[in-house]
Amino acid sequence: MTKTAQLFKHSLVASAAFAACCSWVPARAQAVPAAAAASAPSPASLETVTVTAQKRTENARDVSSSVSVVGSEQLENRHVSSLVDLAGSLPGVQIESGGSPGRTAISIRGISSLDVGAVVGTYIDDSPLGSSSRYASASRYQLDLMPYDIDRIEVLRGPQGTLYGASTMGGLLKYVLREPELNGLSGAVGGGVSTISGASRLGFDSHAMINVPVKAGELAFSASVSQNKTPGYVDNAVTGQNDINGVTQEGGRFAVKWKPSNDFSVKFNALHQQTDSKDLGAILLDANQAPIYGELQTGTVIPEGFSTHLNFYSATVNWDLGLADLTSATSYSSTRTDSTKDDSAFYGPLFPAFGFAQGRSGSYVALDLKKTTEELRLASKPGTRTEWLVGFFYTRESVANHQLLTATSDDGTPLPVLNPLLGVEEPSTYREAAVFGDLTYKLTDSFDVAGGLRYAKNTQHASFTYTGVGAALQGLTDSTNDSSEGITTWMLSPRFKIDANNMVYLRGASGYRPGSSNIALPGVPTEVKSDTLINYEAGWKGLLLDKTLSVEAAVYRIDWKGIQLNNSTPAGVSYLANAGKAQSQGVELTLQYSPIPGVRMGLNGAYTKARLKEDAPSLGGKTGDQIPNIPLWNAATTADYYFMLPLDLAAHVGADYRFTGARDSSFKSATHTWREESFGVVGLNGDVSKGIWTVRLYAKNLTNARPHQNISYLANGATGNIATLQSTALQPRTIGLEVNAQF
Repeated sequence: MTKTAQLFKHSLVASAAFAACCSWVPARAQAVPAAAAASAPSPASLETVTVTAQKRTENARDVSSSVSVVGSEQLENRHVSSLVDLAGSLPGVQIESGGSPGRTAISIRGISSLDVGAVVGTYIDDSPLGSSSRYASASRYQLDLMPYDIDRIEVLRGPQGTLYGASTMGGLLKYVLREPELNGLSGAVGGGVSTISGASRLGFDSHAMINVPVKAGELAFSASVSQNKTPGYVDNAVTGQNDINGVTQEGGRFAVKWKPSNDFSVKFNALHQQTDSKDLGAILLDANQAPIYGELQTGTVIPEGFSTHLNFYSATVNWDLGLADLTSATSYSSTRTDSTKDDSAFYGPLFPAFGFAQGRSGSYVALDLKKTTEELRLASKPGTRTEWLVGFFYTRESVANHQLLTATSDDGTPLPVLNPLLGVEEPSTYREAAVFGDLTYKLTDSFDVAGGLRYAKNTQHASFTYTGVGAALQGLTDSTNDSSEGITTWMLSPRFKIDANNMVYLRGASGYRPGSSNIALPGVPTEVKSDTLINYEAGWKGLLLDKTLSVEAAVYRIDWKGIQLNNSTPAGVSYLANAGKAQSQGVELTLQYSPIPGVRMGLNGAYTKARLKEDAPSLGGKTGDQIPNIPLWNAATTADYYFMLPLDLAAHVGADYRFTGARDSSFKSATHTWREESFGVVGLNGDVSKGIWTVRLYAKNLTNARPHQNISYLANGATGNIATLQSTALQPRTIGLEVNAQF
């Protein structure tokens, strides 16, 4: 048995042991007052988990596709403040932190970007966020909403090319926001403090929400604000600054719902969120992955700040036409992202060749993305023998991409001639129009077959403007380029209901990531085509043991071809090209068990074998290499107990353990790749409520695990030797206290 397999086996044994330990609690619960059962989830609560994965509201156990749901209760109990807090907890889903909320990459079932173009789509309700083109670096900056005012997060695995279109070849992450309530004034306010191991300051968070029915049953609005200040816990051993990687997250939302009749409703959303990180605090390692300056210490000389500001507006109309339901979803979003990288280790040693002392170099990237979308769809009424859905989708994106590479002395003075080393302007536009349709035919009450098609046409335009000495040295000249492509995707899924509580399904579906234009240089293809994949999946969803045990299992194979990979010219200029094939095969299992009212336990795990089927020379990959940053195993276990205390206090305690297996930072055969070892993260939480008040205590990363993640390297530009390695630190042990009031 391999070391990785042993670790996974041990984690499952530990999870089972933990669940078994929790099982003694119900014996004591027999004497708990009847009020406890009323306040706690019962076994029957496993029956219904509502999702909108197929653009219809339905039970998740009826969806012939693998879907995970993270509800608001889970988000609150574990005090999730960013997607990274969910890393390892969703089977087959890898969430990588770039050092700050909003600087996040997501891969599902081994389908990883391998470039800047996204392979996992992101939605807020019915509207997509993020870019479908490569020029906004969408794969590195996945939408990372603060969880307050979120009803649930849905994660759809596998290509979603029929209903959701471009850049969902790996899957989809969907934020479902709370809707304004048409009846009853309500509100909430709360906040808390936290302490992080290694930080010299406390963390603070606060939030408030109000729901106001302007006209009962017809018109209501809700408004919310939230803020989260996470103190820094990384020190800079070179500059002497402490706690450099502090983060501030702020957000607000205003929503309106108007329902003048039972047949017609309109929802409006206006949302703002911003994240500002002073520094990413990347930990510097030597060639043996040992910290150069010590754990939680870095030595960068230029602060690697990061910020992202999002404004999102949407309007959704739902109209019951009698024979069918019409939905119109319109949105506009603007996203500004700024990031800085310290490239002094690479470019600084080159300065003496131009007559200057070795100095500093910073890489600055500013991205302005503006996106407008419209989706119009018509869906038949549920419950008939033939169910259908047809729709039209349109999006227009514009991206302003500003890049600057500086050359300065150690005191920050710009160096003559050399500064800037390189300036790049890459404005681009992306337009896409698509038509799609799904049809489900029920051959019997137990057996049906669903199929779907989508045709999308995209056109892209990009301009390239270069300044600085680097442009001349690399032979870069100003140019423009256009590309266009038409893509057809499909889905076919037979489903058989064994009985009222068990269903099995097969699913075949295709997906794609749009291509793009390239820079105009000799030997460089003018455009790169879409890469595509096909997913073959079989699954079972069921309720057992008198509906107290929920089981979801899936096995799949994904064939990926024409992968968009980075190449470079002899002068070192990067460009994209289609090259190589890959295949991902895996198994996923999710269990939830509620033996008696008040007790809920969960266990999930995934095995993901994502390997190259052809060499990828530009990245040093060989046939059989695992896709970078994809672990073979990940698993998670949870346990929650709801009970009553004297004085009518409702209480809850919970625990979770998340395991992420070992993986390689690049392809195993590449010249520069490092093994990132497996690790586990433990969390605890508990709360007590009475009336409108709730007091919650939580602990994240209780064992203070310190894995080295997202390992990359910095080379010496003069010698080509590795200067240092960099890794992203997992947030150390965090303990917090929250007080909330709801009315």
